[in-house]
Amino acid sequence: MDESNNKLFQFLNNHLMGPMGKLAQFRIVRGVMAAGMATIPFTIVGSMFLVISVLPQSFPGLAEFYAVTFDKITPLYMLANAATMGVLSLYFCLVFGYEYTKIQAQEEKIDINPLNGALISMMAFFMCLPELIFKDGAMTLINVFNKNSKIIDGWEVSGGVTRLGTTGIFTAIIMSIIAVKIYATCVKRNWTIKMPDTVPTGVSRSFTALIPTALIAITVMVINGLLVVFGTDIYKVVAIPFSFVTYLTNTWLGLLVVYFVMHALWLVGIHGATIVTSFLTPIVLSNMVANNHGGNIPFAGEFNNCFVTIGGSGATLGMVIFIAFFAKSAQLGALGKASIVPAFFNINEPILFGMPVVYNPYTAIPFFLAPMTSMSIAYFAIKWHMVKPPIAQVAWPTPVGLSGFVGSGGDWRAFVLAIVCALVAFVIWFPFIKFYDNKLFVQEQSGVKAA
Repeated sequence: MDESNNKLFQFLNNHLMGPMGKLAQFRIVRGVMAAGMATIPFTIVGSMFLVISVLPQSFPGLAEFYAVTFDKITPLYMLANAATMGVLSLYFCLVFGYEYTKIQAQEEKIDINPLNGALISMMAFFMCLPELIFKDGAMTLINVFNKNSKIIDGWEVSGGVTRLGTTGIFTAIIMSIIAVKIYATCVKRNWTIKMPDTVPTGVSRSFTALIPTALIAITVMVINGLLVVFGTDIYKVVAIPFSFVTYLTNTWLGLLVVYFVMHALWLVGIHGATIVTSFLTPIVLSNMVANNHGGNIPFAGEFNNCFVTIGGSGATLGMVIFIAFFAKSAQLGALGKASIVPAFFNINEPILFGMPVVYNPYTAIPFFLAPMTSMSIAYFAIKWHMVKPPIAQVAWPTPVGLSGFVGSGGDWRAFVLAIVCALVAFVIWFPFIKFYDNKLFVQEQSGVKAA
């Protein structure tokens, strides 16, 4: 058994830890992680106002009260949603451009300003927003105004500029990469305007970015022009590969792979949740917006912390409660008592490294199996319309049940679903943790006798 376990961890080390560890160090990946973290306040605040507006759908008894109160000021308070979720790709663009420029400056030892990087990234992104068409030998801004579509001078509008929403996140990232790379290349090769030392630093930096800004504008024009001539644009091109990835993550088998990889990384000491979810953040946010417009996609918003990794990676909440009150071994009992409060807020690093779960063959199977099972239950419950899908972003440390209730816009069945997922995860953990507890208890008793 020990030999087979060693082979398993050796396999994970060689074929998963190495490649994923290197991937996590890529500059682009670190920039995306930073952008995802920075946009959390905007997604949560915007979602809270959305929840307020949809509560009567879950609780019809509130309809009359809303008719004389909130409904009268809906356009006012929903501006908070439009200014956050409605322009989320803009925030992504600014933060990614800033962080990616800062990383380039630090690691390549070049004098480029992160703020300039953020601004030129935004410029490149904004140049991609209007929709153009090549007709009769000339470029024309699209104008469509009917019941299904409103495009005015190339700008599609639906409660805001449509392309600034979550659908633009991938385009924002790509245009930011192009802009920052051109900026860095120009500075590295001295394709800049040099000012005398007596000129203030702010003015000098502005002129340093002048030639790069012009080159970026020309580059984006050429890219957009060629795509429009061929009857498409950057948004439509980017949608092809990423729609395929989105489709995979919206299938049950695809999510099984996602959660297997996430927890396999944890087993060999890498923060799997951070790495995997950073790639998936744009997808779950886009899916959440789709659910707001009538979609029924399980993998949206905080699906992960609401229904899957309850108590932290490995879905350990029930297990932590058990060892806190019923463990025989002093080691697990003390660890459980120290970890029980953080566990209710989906924080379980004390368990992962204190038990430990990392490199522990006795806990590897439930660490994989519990979250994959809870994911399956939640996935099909939402897919089969037994529970409303996530439509609002909640803070990931929100306690079990409450997160599902708020995230679904007030569906009480989501609260129940979260509790069921946590209980099933504990049932899977129980025989393994019981065996491990007994093993530690025997070792402790042997040590006492020997002493």
